[in-house]
Amino acid sequence: MPILSTKLLTKHFDGVYAVNKLSIGFEAGKVTGIIGPNGSGKSTLINTLTGMIGADRGEIVISGGEGLKRVYAHEVPTFGMTRTFQDVKLFEQMPVLDNILVVLTERSIWKSLFEKHGAFHLEKAEEVLKKVGLWEKRNELAKNLSYGQRKLLEIARVLAMIHSGVGDINIIFLDEPFAGLFPEMIKIVTAVMKELRAEGKAVILVEHNMDLIRELSDHIYVLDSGELLAEGAPAEVLSRRDVVEAYLGE
Repeated sequence: MPILSTKLLTKHFDGVYAVNKLSIGFEAGKVTGIIGPNGSGKSTLINTLTGMIGADRGEIVISGGEGLKRVYAHEVPTFGMTRTFQDVKLFEQMPVLDNILVVLTERSIWKSLFEKHGAFHLEKAEEVLKKVGLWEKRNELAKNLSYGQRKLLEIARVLAMIHSGVGDINIIFLDEPFAGLFPEMIKIVTAVMKELRAEGKAVILVEHNMDLIRELSDHIYVLDSGELLAEGAPAEVLSRRDVVEAYLGE
């Protein structure tokens, strides 16, 4: 049974259907790729599933529960989900280390800033920052990081949330995590994703790099004009003529 699924999920803007009667599912312990040309509905789908916007019709089913008409952003951690964004969202005026420590607490942001963090929080922060290669940047303000380093910090924040002991995060959305990364950074994020899959997490990957989709995805969905064009194993789906025509414009 999928850990997350949609039933006839529909969202339109001014009469244009960004997502149209979409019924798909995501399984634990697998990386599921979502691909499609620009405007195919990928971002709208992810934003609907993570509470950024509401659907017009259809249902979202999480962990076999009752169908939900919508998920609200503040409920996302409660449902065991977290995400990254194309436009990286960090606490710009805070050091790298504090960006992680804020995630490692259930308290409000302001209270966590003035909290004397214990050994557990500091140990976890060091662990995730070393994993993404940012430990040496721990005292640097987030705003001073390069674009690639900012994306790595957002990945580190996701890891901190998963391993904080606060809640039970099992569904991770990664929205174009490789965009703008140097090869060594790509290796880091690839290793993180493989580790999350090995831990039994459901990883949902939106990505344009087909080599990475082939390497990392167990299953892919191809969207076109808000509808499901194809699904299946990457090698099979990416060889289909209709997918090549829709996605590559051939």
